[in-house]
Amino acid sequence: MSPLTFTVHIVDDDCGVLRAMARLLRTAGYDCRTFASPLQFLDEYDPSGPGCIVLDVAMGELDGLRLQAALRDRGVEQSVIFVTGKGDIPMSVQAMRAGAIDFLTKPVDGEALLAAIERARNDDTERRELHDERVSIEANLAKLTPREREVLTHVIAGRLNKQIASDLGTVEKTIKVHRGRMMSKMGVHSVAELVRVAERVGIAPHEKQ
Repeated sequence: MSPLTFTVHIVDDDCGVLRAMARLLRTAGYDCRTFASPLQFLDEYDPSGPGCIVLDVAMGELDGLRLQAALRDRGVEQSVIFVTGKGDIPMSVQAMRAGAIDFLTKPVDGEALLAAIERARNDDTERRELHDERVSIEANLAKLTPREREVLTHVIAGRLNKQIASDLGTVEKTIKVHRGRMMSKMGVHSVAELVRVAERVGIAPHEKQ
């Protein structure tokens, strides 16, 4: 299966700007989808594939900052790049605080836009890799028995087998078996690796009572 195409979604109610940006990006090899209506964009946008969003700030139906907020409310994580002909410093700060990766003024410099989109693509790749890793870790966690899950929290706390056995009221040999099975199911070969994957999904070490 070929990798999913990175798509740049451009939303701008100025059709001339929309065509110019799309032409630039397609010439640079990017797949583009253009929207002259922010409401149409919200209706048709599919965030499941790799991509980013280029938003005009000043649009009649729904301005770019409100559109960004609507996307955030939907849980959309794709990177947003703002372009504007009327931007000011407070607006730029507001956009960046809300998660935009860049804020470009019109007429947009082609190299600056391409550089911002490249950063967006790198961010998207990293975000998807982290998501896939979390999904894999969660799937491995689901294979653990309750006792193996309990042993995991003791192991990442740095406890030795005999200490864990004492804490859980069993014998060291039993803990050794649980620990081996747990490490195998989690697909790790060291405590350091187990600690890293546990941190990825927010599992806290057992705290000694």
